[in-house]
This record gives sequence, structure tokens and C-alpha cells, in this order.
Amino acid sequence: MPISVVIVGSGPSGFYVAEALVKSEAGVAVDIVDRLPTPYGLIRGGVAPDHQSTKRVTRAYERTATNEAVRFYGNVELGQDVSLAELREMYDAVVLTFGMPGDGKLGVPGEEKKGVIGSAAFVGWYNGHPDFRDLDPCLDTENVVVIGNGNVAIDVARVLVKTPAEMTEADLPKHVGDAIQASPVTDVYMVGRRGPVEAKFTNVELREMGHLTDAAAIIDPADLPDEVTGDWSDRDRRLRERNLESLRGFSTAERDGKEKSVHFTFYAKPVEILGDEAVTGIRLEKTHVVDGRAEGTGEFFEIPCGLVVPAIGYVLEPPQNIPFDEKSGTVRNDDGRVDEGVYVAGWAKRGPTGVIGTNKPDGQNAAALLLEDIPQGAKPGRNAFEALLRDRHVRQVDFADWKKIDDAEIANAPDGAPREKFVTATEMLEYLDRT
Repeated sequence: MPISVVIVGSGPSGFYVAEALVKSEAGVAVDIVDRLPTPYGLIRGGVAPDHQSTKRVTRAYERTATNEAVRFYGNVELGQDVSLAELREMYDAVVLTFGMPGDGKLGVPGEEKKGVIGSAAFVGWYNGHPDFRDLDPCLDTENVVVIGNGNVAIDVARVLVKTPAEMTEADLPKHVGDAIQASPVTDVYMVGRRGPVEAKFTNVELREMGHLTDAAAIIDPADLPDEVTGDWSDRDRRLRERNLESLRGFSTAERDGKEKSVHFTFYAKPVEILGDEAVTGIRLEKTHVVDGRAEGTGEFFEIPCGLVVPAIGYVLEPPQNIPFDEKSGTVRNDDGRVDEGVYVAGWAKRGPTGVIGTNKPDGQNAAALLLEDIPQGAKPGRNAFEALLRDRHVRQVDFADWKKIDDAEIANAPDGAPREKFVTATEMLEYLDRT
């Protein structure tokens, strides 16, 4: 009897676990469960729509999904359609790879106001994620403030200021593109508590900001140090030196005839979101960096704006009955082991760090642990799971169904674009019902 494994979550970490299992010499039957009808997690719903080359990793995931040992069950939600306890009864091993879908909090007065939207939600909106179809962010503003000095912050800023022509080859949903182009947004302020040396941009994404058609990248040259100082590894030092070189090449004071601007605002921390019910601005305190930490100087300034997007990290809101480590914000685990027969990989294990490929070692580790712990299969797995879904009348979407959705999105794409996404689960299921 094969070892029956169910993976909860079909993002990169889930697929890397599945890939490692099917490449092992052990006999396995691997089921991948996701609450959405679509696979691929943050590749579909988190990678910027104008970064299509990054999304090509799904080709490798598709090879795994179509392996004879693997099955995909979309539109099945843990905690609603099936419980963790039930999965443990049916499967020899359960691997949790559901990521960190929530937004971190700023912890400042006023962040509950209308017009403060975390980056997980905002990125989900412009990626056509079903959870955020009706987000309707307040874009009736000239100024937008994005809080954060990482690639997600850059993504948000870039998507807001690119021209329609620059987004032609993106899979930006039509209703999102229409809303952005109809908005009066001209200036995006990217705010970081620390300086350019401490920023977490990768250089490819940073350089891209200097080549936008109608948006100038602006930075105060006084914020740029002459050299990189501090205790960095050789690799990190080289990255920071490249970032400094790129920042020096940006416009320093003017738009150079362009209609829009992205302002790199370093050494500033938010202290209050201004306005009554809706955002009218943000109050910030100037900082300096002491031993790697941003400390306030007592000097304050304000930026008027109607939208604030904190891009300060993701958080996990764990499903019921899953052990949670309050300190780390992850599923409580011992190097990937959660409980007997239960494992965790990806962000849910280590926190929201790294790039897509960082999840591969996690997936391989989880696979190795469960194969070490479970030398042979003893539970019914897939047969019992499918019987449960039938008994509960759960409409599950298999990988062949997903390919129908995929083909339809590609067929519906505007000229030059890779696809026009279905943006609600209902639309996807109704389409499947018609085919």
C-alpha cells in the first residue's frame, strides 16, 4: 500500500513537497488540496502581473500535478469542508503549506480608517484574487503612500504608475486596469524606516523603476551614503552596493517631463494616519539608524494622501486546531514536524522570507521527514477523502478542470496579454458547468 499524503495548500511550498515525494523511491499517493479552484498560490495571486517570466515556474509545478501519483483537489477548504482531524484519520501524513495570507499591522493610530489597505489585500486585488474582487481601493487621490522598502512595495508603486502600454503583456484584470488608469494618482511615496543600505529591494526590481515610460524615480541625494558600511556578508554587501549605484542614477529633484513620480522616502517612520473616517494623510517622524535600528529624531512631517498601503510583511491566521507559535507567528513545529503524522513547510513553517525558490529546500525537508517517520502506508487516503467529499456534496475541482479554466483565460486574453482571469470562484465553477 502506498504512503498516502495530503498537502494543504497548492503554492510553491506545496508543490515542492509533492515534487520531492514523487521523485523519491518510496511508493506514495499525493493529494494536493486548496480552498480556491485554482492552483499555484502566490504565483498566481501574489507575483506582480507585469512579471510574467517569474510565473513560468508553474510549468514545473504542472509536471508534478500531472504525475500519476498526484491529484489536485481545488475548491476544498480546510476547516470548512474537512477538518485536520479527519485528514489525519484518512492519510498517513498531512503537510501544511498554506502560507501566510494576512497583512501585518502598522500599530499606529488611525490604521483602521478607510483608505488603509495592506499589501496582501492590495496585491490580491490587482492580481484578480477572488478574496479581493470587491476591494474597491480608494484611488481618487493624487498621492499614495506605500510603507515598506522591499519588492512588494516596489511592485505596488510600479503597478500604480505604469502606462497602459507598459501593462499590455501583464495579466492585470480589466476592472483593475480601468480603475488605475481612471484614477488621478500622480505621486507614489515609498516610505522606509531605515536607509537605502538597509532596504530589501533586489536590484533587478529596483533598476526597473528607473526605466518607466511616464514616471520618474526621485530620491533626495542627501539620503545616499558614499559607501556601504556595516557588518554584511560579501553577498549582501554586493547587493547593497548595486542598489546604491541604481539609486544614484535616479532623478533627484524633478520629473524630467514625466507625468508621474515615485518618491523613495528613507529615514521616516509612520506615527499616525490622519483623517476622520477616511484617510487624508499620514504623519511621519524622521529617523536615523543606530546599530541597525531606526530611532526617531523628534522631527515630524506629513504627506497628504487618500490611500496608504502598508507593505510590512505577512501574517498567519491559522485554521482552528492547528498549533500556533505566537512569538514567531508560524505553525508551531520542530524543524518541520508539527505532530505525529503532521508536517509543515514554506512560510507557515519559517515565516514570510526568501524568494520562490527558497521554498524548495523546505519542501524537500518535509518530504524527507515524513518518509523517515512513515516507512509504509497504512491508511486509505484518496479513496476515503473522495468518499467524504461526495457525502458532503463538496464541489471539488480537479487538475483537468483547472486546465479548462486556464485555457479559457488564455483564450479571453486581450491582444498581447497572457490571459484575462476569472476573478471569482463562482465564475470559474459556472464556466465549468457550461463546458
